[in-house]
Amino acid sequence: MPASPALLVLEDGSVFRGRAFGAADEAFGEVVFNTSMTGYQEMLTDPSYAGQIVVPTYPLIGNYGINERDFESRRVQVSGFAVREHSTRPSHSLSTSTLDEFLAAQGVAGISGIDTRAVARRLRTRGVMMGAITLDDSPGEAIAKLAKFPSYDGTDFVKKVTTEQPYGWSQAAHGQGTEAITRKIVAFDCGLKYNILRMLRSKGCEVLAMPATVSAEEILALDPDGVVMSPGPGDPELLDYAVGTARGLAGNVPMLGICLGNQVIARAFGGRNFKLKFGHRGGNHPVRDEATGRVYITAQNHGYAVEAESLPPELEISHVSLNDGTVEGLRHRSEPIMSIQYHSEASPGPLDNEYIFTQFLEMVDGARK
Repeated sequence: MPASPALLVLEDGSVFRGRAFGAADEAFGEVVFNTSMTGYQEMLTDPSYAGQIVVPTYPLIGNYGINERDFESRRVQVSGFAVREHSTRPSHSLSTSTLDEFLAAQGVAGISGIDTRAVARRLRTRGVMMGAITLDDSPGEAIAKLAKFPSYDGTDFVKKVTTEQPYGWSQAAHGQGTEAITRKIVAFDCGLKYNILRMLRSKGCEVLAMPATVSAEEILALDPDGVVMSPGPGDPELLDYAVGTARGLAGNVPMLGICLGNQVIARAFGGRNFKLKFGHRGGNHPVRDEATGRVYITAQNHGYAVEAESLPPELEISHVSLNDGTVEGLRHRSEPIMSIQYHSEASPGPLDNEYIFTQFLEMVDGARK
């Protein structure tokens, strides 16, 4: 049976015609693009994409299917998925379903057959914007609906994706090896990716994920050796509650911020954040470590960045993007606090930056001594 016609309509009036797949439904959200060549399952289940229609620029998506191993959260998090071509006959020994079946089961609409690189060029030129995937509406009707849809920038998505209850991470329960536990780490879940938990557990940490609505006092009552402020979706300027928690933790426990966690820590010390024109999303972003001068290729997924001029003297910029010069990492000059704007856990992306977890745990061990 041939797929139904579908439209991807952007709020500037751009229309991209294609074919529907996944759930037979409409989707609304901020339209963003990702330049990674693999890792579509990780993208789909990354909570940082909540409220967004994701457009991979790689032309063939779904060719290795969906498996039970590469989830980054408990469900699909994107609002919609727009691809050039999706494979209906995946080839991989671990595949349990097609991309089409997976999205349909999760109730998420997709569109294929569009010129995704043309979409990316428009977003690079005009900036990210709201959009819609629709099967039945005309372009004019879709734009009229978009005008009534809540803006991405004004929505607190963290409260939509954070865990409702605390939970621990067992590698054995997820089919992975275990290491002797030597440290207790709390993950403050603003949109936590499972690979952060996997990596911490593989390095000998007991890991407990806590909702983003808990207070610093509740976290400190657990007597952790360190706290990870996780990645997550949306505008960090909306997250006063998370900033308050970070402020209460600072000076009382070692901290690592990742992506949104970096922005929250900056705000906790009086810094500000701003929205990037089209964000950094992909697995090939060069970042320079200011302490060593070494350049790392990083995985990134963020639409906001720390305003360098707003930072207080006690925070130094530790990493810088070589694409646009934006802040990619911070260190406190006297407290055991460090943060990065990119993703040391990758997934998808290169694993060059796993060393950040090692540095954090060395900082934790130093604080314990």
